[in-house]
Amino acid sequence: MAQSSLELQLIEALEQRASQHGVDIVDVELAGSSKSPVVRVRIDHADESLPTITLDEVAAHNDWISEVLDEVDPFPGAYSLEVSSPGLDRPLRKAHDFERFAGETVALVTTATEGRRKYTGELLGLVDGMVALRSDEGEFSFDIDDVKTAKIKPDYDKLARLAKSAQEE
Repeated sequence: MAQSSLELQLIEALEQRASQHGVDIVDVELAGSSKSPVVRVRIDHADESLPTITLDEVAAHNDWISEVLDEVDPFPGAYSLEVSSPGLDRPLRKAHDFERFAGETVALVTTATEGRRKYTGELLGLVDGMVALRSDEGEFSFDIDDVKTAKIKPDYDKLARLAKSAQEE
């Protein structure tokens, strides 16, 4: 995945401590301006059998995440830290993510400098080490290093049906 060297440094530092806390570092994103930077850290349970992490659980992890970032000291001045769950449009970053979420609809952007860069379709997983995607236009494969961003594209109609079904029970 294409990420800045600082984002990669922060991910590495956080992942070294994450297993001690039973957490998966889903993604780290730098946003804001140079005068007012924002570090966004998305986390989830490392144990994939558990449901998505709750707001209270996210809040319980703020302290150690903040400590790790302070050790790395990514900016000369102050910065804002936002820790959250991955959300419905969960970013996919690691090879395991592409395997785990095979069958989901994803929006994928490549680092290509010429031609098409954006694709939406069903994630087929990793096929021969390549990220594979099926869309209305056919099947496509991408080297994982050429994937700039990949996010699950939520099916809100399906979610509404599931919520309605749960209410009826």
